[in-house]
Amino acid sequence: MFNKKRKRMLETTKLSSLIADNLVVNGDISFSGGLRVDGRIDGNVSGIDGEKNLIVISDKGSITGRVSVHDAVVNGTITGDLVVEHFLELQANARITGNIVYRQLQMECGAVVEGRLERAEAAQDAKVIDLMAAGSAAG
Repeated sequence: MFNKKRKRMLETTKLSSLIADNLVVNGDISFSGGLRVDGRIDGNVSGIDGEKNLIVISDKGSITGRVSVHDAVVNGTITGDLVVEHFLELQANARITGNIVYRQLQMECGAVVEGRLERAEAAQDAKVIDLMAAGSAAG
């Protein structure tokens, strides 16, 4: 049942942008829709506020900076804080060095988090929005 919901989420958000495995981006990125990262990003990454955006970080992908999105599937490396408004999936090769704020979490055996995990309750919605806004303002 849970996998059906996740599959529908991934099907409805098209991965319209790609950072290929031979590409290095230096600087902040703001995107709408879906973003797949196979390369490296040195900068903050944020989905446009109010949109149901999705980032997919493959086992070859890495981000050094703050990531703020609606949904995320991570199988690569993030060095920095991760704020996910809705659904976060950490796959077996995921390596996160930083704090994570999430609403729903699926974590596979083998995923590593070096930082604090904080579940955003309904009462904490404002805090998640504030954290996302702070990340956008800092960039």
